[in-house]
Amino acid sequence: MEDKELTEAEAKLQGQAEIWQYMFNFADSMVLKSAVELRIADTIHSHGHPITLSQIASGVGSSSSPSPDMITCLWRVMRLLVRKKIFTASPSSDGEETLYGLTQSSTWLLHDAELTLAPMILMEIDPRVLAPWQYLSSCVTDGGVAFKKAHGREVWEYASMDKDFNKIFNDGMECTARITMAAIASGYKDGFAGVGTVVDLGGGTGAAVAEIVKAHPRIKGINFDLPHVIATAPVYAGVSHVGGDMFQAIPNADAVFMKVRWLKLPSFFFLFYFIFN
Repeated sequence: MEDKELTEAEAKLQGQAEIWQYMFNFADSMVLKSAVELRIADTIHSHGHPITLSQIASGVGSSSSPSPDMITCLWRVMRLLVRKKIFTASPSSDGEETLYGLTQSSTWLLHDAELTLAPMILMEIDPRVLAPWQYLSSCVTDGGVAFKKAHGREVWEYASMDKDFNKIFNDGMECTARITMAAIASGYKDGFAGVGTVVDLGGGTGAAVAEIVKAHPRIKGINFDLPHVIATAPVYAGVSHVGGDMFQAIPNADAVFMKVRWLKLPSFFFLFYFIFN
């Protein structure tokens, strides 16, 4: 009987510990965001090998002589990121200092890499994107769109009025489009046979259709999205940008490319959709 009570007590304590963990999970995201903002991965990568905390501090700060407070705060950030296996930590050859290095995870934080998640992290953890999560329970009880509840208008209208948010949002979408298209281009090589023109509906700034044209230069690409999105789209060889509303009319093309939800995606993707739609 006593053993059973002890087991139940341990199980209850474990349950409490898990709730505390869920409560503070937001800290992981915020620390990850700080790593991207401070370009910690870029600083380590620029040296080509693991470096000390002081070297990281010199790379991310405006002063070549980081203050003790900065070093202490940075140490706390790195301690969590090492525990999460975002960076590595190993002793220097003389054992006097700790050297911090990159992992497969932290290479996705590099700003200038061809494939990176840095812009998506900055978008997802932007205060304007986090605000709608405060209305999740309200959406359950009263219905409606969380983003509109938080900001008074739909996300697309909001982006058309806020240039800074529009850029952050489009940059996030663009970086994930590049990752997706890299996989499609390698695994769907014959999928565009016989296609002369392709239009990407809701193509953002054109990264996805640009990858299609890059892999199949004979194809003429059309990037179609709302005018305020197209206004910030860069020039891509073989791609024309067209602004408009897909619910009114779309450009003529041999094929239509459109990214949709996949029913087997993890639950957080459904919540992401729930927040914005």
